[in-house]
Amino acid sequence: MPHTLLIATTNADKVTEFRKALADLHYHVQSLSDYTGYPYIDEDGLTFAANAYKKALGYYRHFNKPVIADDSGLQVPALNNAPGIYSARYGGPHATYDDNNRVLLRNMCHLCGDERQARFVCTICYIDEQHIRYFTGQTDGLILDRLTGRHGFGYDPLFYVPSLQKTYAQLTTSEKNRISHRGKAIQRLKTFLQAIS
Repeated sequence: MPHTLLIATTNADKVTEFRKALADLHYHVQSLSDYTGYPYIDEDGLTFAANAYKKALGYYRHFNKPVIADDSGLQVPALNNAPGIYSARYGGPHATYDDNNRVLLRNMCHLCGDERQARFVCTICYIDEQHIRYFTGQTDGLILDRLTGRHGFGYDPLFYVPSLQKTYAQLTTSEKNRISHRGKAIQRLKTFLQAIS
C-alpha cells in the first residue's frame, strides 16, 4: 500500500514536476486540486523557507497526512534579489507568466553582461507527525533579453544556464529535473523519504 503524500499546491506545472521526480518512490502523490473546501493560506513570510513552512504546517493540520510545500523564485542580485518571494506575482496580484516576464524584462532593460546574473532558489518543507525538514536547491544562470524555448513555465524562457547553453524552457522535463533548483531540492527530499520509508 503506497504512502500518500500531499503537495500543497494547485499549480499543475509544479505538480507534474514533482510527480515525475517522485515516480520511482512508492507514494501516492496528491495535490490540493484533488480536494475542495480546504483553507487558503497566505504566503506572507519574508523568506522561501517561511512560506514553505507556513503552507506545509497549515495543510498538515487540516488534512492530517504528510505534506510537502515549496516556495521558490527568481533572484536577480542587480535588482536587490527581486522578484524573490514575489516571483509569482511580480506583475501584480493576478499576473500571468507573460505579465511577470514583461515586468522583469522592463526592469532589466538597462542591465547587461554580469549584471544579468540570476539564480533560481527552491525550499521544500516536509511535515509529518514525526518530522519537519527543509530541502533547498539553487541553480545559477543569466536572464536573456528575449523569451527562448517552448517548454517549462514561469520565467523558464528567460533563464539561461551557461553550462548547458540552454534556457530552462529549452530542456525536457527530465533534463530540467536533473539540474533545476526544484529538481535539486526534490532529490534531497527523495533521499530523506527513502531513509524513512
